[in-house]
Amino acid sequence: MNLYELTIHEARRLLDAGEVSAEELTEAVLARILEVDNDVQAYITLMPEEALEQARAIDAGGGSGAPLRGIPLAVKDVLCTAGVPTTCGSRILENFIPPYDATVVARLRAAGAIIIGKTNTDEFAMGSSTENSAFFPTHNPWDLSRVPGGSSGGSAAAVAAGECLGALGTDTGGSVRQPAALCGVVGLKPTYGRVSRYGLVAFASSLDQVGVLTKDVTDAAIVLGVIAGHDPMDSTSVDAPVPDYTAALTGDIRGMRVGVPKEYFIEGMQPEVEEAVRAAVDQLADLGAEVVEVSLPHTDYALPVYYLIAPAEASANLARYDGVRYGLRVQGTDLEETYKATRGRGFGPEVKRRIMLGTYALSAGYYDAYYLKAQKVRTLIKQDFDRAFEQVDVIVAPTTPTTAFRLGEKVDDPLQMYLSDVFTLSMNLAGICGLSLPCGFDRQGLPIGMQVIGPAFGEETVLRVAYAYEQATEWHKRRCGL
Repeated sequence: MNLYELTIHEARRLLDAGEVSAEELTEAVLARILEVDNDVQAYITLMPEEALEQARAIDAGGGSGAPLRGIPLAVKDVLCTAGVPTTCGSRILENFIPPYDATVVARLRAAGAIIIGKTNTDEFAMGSSTENSAFFPTHNPWDLSRVPGGSSGGSAAAVAAGECLGALGTDTGGSVRQPAALCGVVGLKPTYGRVSRYGLVAFASSLDQVGVLTKDVTDAAIVLGVIAGHDPMDSTSVDAPVPDYTAALTGDIRGMRVGVPKEYFIEGMQPEVEEAVRAAVDQLADLGAEVVEVSLPHTDYALPVYYLIAPAEASANLARYDGVRYGLRVQGTDLEETYKATRGRGFGPEVKRRIMLGTYALSAGYYDAYYLKAQKVRTLIKQDFDRAFEQVDVIVAPTTPTTAFRLGEKVDDPLQMYLSDVFTLSMNLAGICGLSLPCGFDRQGLPIGMQVIGPAFGEETVLRVAYAYEQATEWHKRRCGL
């Protein structure tokens, strides 16, 4: 096995035993990036010199005992990294270099992780295919003519292609879980408030959550344990103890109740996706879980609710990019013209679309009719989950209605693109946790993802169920043919 194919926990054992050095592991990953990233285009910024310097320091005795010591990881380019560009996939921040690390990045560094680079993203995390990046689209390693999903498509593709051992992404409406499903990796979205958002460039503040993309469930548990926990720099961060997530990986789910929502098996869904997920549910039953049908009756409203709330918050958050304080500045004849010229040139079409949608929803005469009503329905969606979790421990559903679609296929049809997230939006609106993991492949050899959804702060239960399924199957062991 090539070193870049290792999982985090496999690499950790080799590093601890002295069978491989951090420098050798980092060099193997960098060589892999040079080999395949011209085709995949997962990275916006690479940090080879810094990565190798850190690896050598670790080999010299630094960071002894740290959980991620010597592990090369990638970070989505919406998370601030001190002294390294943070572009958010946008021309308006193309030359922005933060003076500080996001809390999650600082925690990775403190745990001994080696940051190998910043991954591509849809501009300001707005998209489902990573085609909205201002720089270039990322390609799916399983089929380079297809999308990797988005907006964390760069991170998902990097993990799938062996261009890092794990990565951070962000999930506002499915942007960790959906690309994880399309790229055949594990994607974990924690409960809102479980992981600090300090240093995450905001898209929709009540929905954004930093998540994890890895090759298997064990790795997801390890990285979550590092980045989770209260942060006084983030007022939405919850002050609650962080459990040992790896202790939940027992493989035993006998007696657990698994809910299957009828609303998540819809007309028009790719038949192979439904077949794979239903087969996975049968596998969970074989492992001793009790399968229960549940109902989430307000699911149909999740898409319109999300596309009122998220753009409204985006229009407020992106007002700070005015050409005055930081980022791109295009000088106009007066202040108003400077604003227009800067934002007109700096923002791409999808970002402009969402700013306009959000500004309209918040405008006088429409706030009550649209934004306020959407917030009320959001509460109903959360209550659906609350009632369901009174009956079951977790909910299992497809992550996406189809496997990876072709590059350019939906870029001119925003509604079809938005429908890619139809099964993931509700969890962000409810603030609960969810994990996507591989559960099969379609007839074209493209990965299929299954979601395991848990209540607020139910990550241990989600990881337990996902791990039991993973260990009973072989899907997670398949690698792309790049």
